[in-house]
Amino acid sequence: MDDRGSGGSFVAVRRISQGFDRGNTCHSSSAEVVAGSAAWLGKGLSCVCAQRRDSDSRLSFDLTPAEEDCLQRLQSRIDVPYDTSLPEHQEALRALWDAAFPEEELHDLVSEQWKEMGWQGKDPSTDFRGGGYISLENLLYFAKNFPKSFQVLLRKQEGDRAMWEYPFAVAGVNITFMLIQMLDLEAVKPRTLVGATFLKFLAEKDYAFDLLYCITFKLMDQQWLEMRASYMDFNAVMKSTRRRLEEELMHEDITKLEDLPSYNLLIR
Repeated sequence: MDDRGSGGSFVAVRRISQGFDRGNTCHSSSAEVVAGSAAWLGKGLSCVCAQRRDSDSRLSFDLTPAEEDCLQRLQSRIDVPYDTSLPEHQEALRALWDAAFPEEELHDLVSEQWKEMGWQGKDPSTDFRGGGYISLENLLYFAKNFPKSFQVLLRKQEGDRAMWEYPFAVAGVNITFMLIQMLDLEAVKPRTLVGATFLKFLAEKDYAFDLLYCITFKLMDQQWLEMRASYMDFNAVMKSTRRRLEEELMHEDITKLEDLPSYNLLIR
């Protein structure tokens, strides 16, 4: 995960109508995909939410054996790149398509159809470089465990949307990367209080990172709507989402992720 530091590219999605027409065999879409350039995809992801304070580097939190074990398992997931040659990774990608568009058959793992989900091009594997295989796992967990919220965000069904919307799948990769940064998950020990707090939740539930991902995605979309954002505001929305999430995680009444106020935004 060393290739995240320089500028990348992005796609914006132009709203044309409310909802997708999935029944059209010609695959007509309610969105038009436009390429551009900005530091919020792939190698440019580190520009989105890097907000570590100088004092953070002087902090260190001791871990219980259970927390250390859970952190190491999560780090092992984070270190796995998406590999197009692995059948397991191919099947996960197909499973994501089936969960997103169960009524439409995917023709190939490299296909123009992927743009309908908000990938940068016809080969989504090129977009995983910023988040690795875990970013695909996060999206798949979201689709399987909160299918209604997943579909609402994918199809931009709620709220007064911008003419130029964020691409769903690319935003998902950004969220994975932002959480890894915010929680300092690549460090041997957490160096922030929010990171140490999260590890207590992780020790209780192995799927805590995936659950927090779902919460964050829904929170990000809420922030997007509240800020009346368009695609050039994406970085600002992500920073606002991070601040809100940190505040919620640090609230004294939070004993589990389901206690977070933003958890209530999710529907199954």
